[in-house]
Amino acid sequence: MHSIPLALYVAALAAYVVHFARRQAEVGRAATTLLVAGALAHTFVVGMQTMEVSHVPVTSASSAISTFVLLLVLAYLFTEMTTEERTMGAFILPLVVALQLIPALHPMPEERADILRGPLFGIHVASLLFAYASFALACVIGIIYVLQFKELKAKHFGFFYARLPALDVLDTMNQRAIMVGWICLTVGLVAGFIWAGQVQGSDPRVQAMSLEDPKIFVALICWVVYSFEVFAARRIGWGGRRAAYLSAVGFAIVLLNFLPISYFLTNSHNF
Repeated sequence: MHSIPLALYVAALAAYVVHFARRQAEVGRAATTLLVAGALAHTFVVGMQTMEVSHVPVTSASSAISTFVLLLVLAYLFTEMTTEERTMGAFILPLVVALQLIPALHPMPEERADILRGPLFGIHVASLLFAYASFALACVIGIIYVLQFKELKAKHFGFFYARLPALDVLDTMNQRAIMVGWICLTVGLVAGFIWAGQVQGSDPRVQAMSLEDPKIFVALICWVVYSFEVFAARRIGWGGRRAAYLSAVGFAIVLLNFLPISYFLTNSHNF
């Protein structure tokens, strides 16, 4: 089922790239339409899985990635529709397609574990996934900022300058995405710690939840990095390129935690 959203995302990516290169309004509208169609198809897939297992599909690595991709697409569509700016689609969609390939090519069964039911677990997972989606958006915005900055610094007003938003607009968007992500990450971590303290049973994965688990340890490192970025932007004026680079470093940590650690290293978060 994941192949249908993937096909629509690939078609949307092609349209966004053409729009970015040629700046044709009708191609841009077609790109948005294809992306909306992909999001609707993806929502249907996630909804069917939710009905099947009675909770949001996040208990396997591939299903968590799929849900994350959907949230990233929705976050981007909200940004596009509120700013009327489509240029970021050509940068966001490669990440969307690359990640959606994982559940499409390597689906994993979803577990119906009793310990995963309850509002705290739902808040924990939903908050973290939305935080990661916000951080992905901030990372892409940061990359776009650096591309635009380099053209301006070189006084070469060429390909990117004519197509990308102004630096102050990109910086504001980046800081807003980071703030939203940091709030969601904080809520998700707090809810997770409370849930882990309340959950009952002898499941060895619950017993393995400690700072020694790579998944938890790296998540805390991620929180420290983004906390510093929020503090630096508000207190010592670290905006612009510094914020862009920090966004890239933070999201690299997110991907490390989301992919190799989730698949191979964690003992507690492999539900």
